[in-house]
Amino acid sequence: MKLANPAPLGLTGFALTTWMLSMVNAGWFAGACVPLVLASAFAFGGTAQFCAGLLELPRGNTFGFVAFCSYGAFWWSFALFVHFFAAGVPAGFVGWWLVMWGVFTFYMWIGSLALNRAVQLIFLALWITFFLLGAGDLFGVPVLKVLGGYMGLVTAVLAFDLAAAEVINETHGHTVLPIGAPDAPATAVPTGVHQPA
Repeated sequence: MKLANPAPLGLTGFALTTWMLSMVNAGWFAGACVPLVLASAFAFGGTAQFCAGLLELPRGNTFGFVAFCSYGAFWWSFALFVHFFAAGVPAGFVGWWLVMWGVFTFYMWIGSLALNRAVQLIFLALWITFFLLGAGDLFGVPVLKVLGGYMGLVTAVLAFDLAAAEVINETHGHTVLPIGAPDAPATAVPTGVHQPA
């Protein structure tokens, strides 16, 4: 039985929610827009992405399972924190939380170096985003938060691109949007966040 590829669902949930929050972080929109970000974080960035991670289990994809479940949980925790618990929490403490997510994302990026170039670029952009946002809070430097917002927009575009490639290439049965295969034997056909076949 062929299992559907859950990666485009997880990538799109991640990309859309990241784009929405990053527009606020970059200063394109005011904080009054955050409630829509939170709704997206609960439903799409959180729930849909976490479900995509669970669907990686029967496929034996450890990387996809850890990535999608972790970032799904990130969006849940972000939405819960901002909506219910943020009052009175020092910005520096929030900065450490973001830096720790940067550390996690950095070692996931190291893992992604065995995968296609599109995945590598997403994780590269994402750990830079987390460190910029975290440093902005830790050191009280607003421009770092803005730079983190712009880097988040880059991350979202890269994730959207890979999600589109996963859906379009599989639907058409051949490569329409290239994803940059890693160095591997010619018979290997890597897709998305999955190990080469």
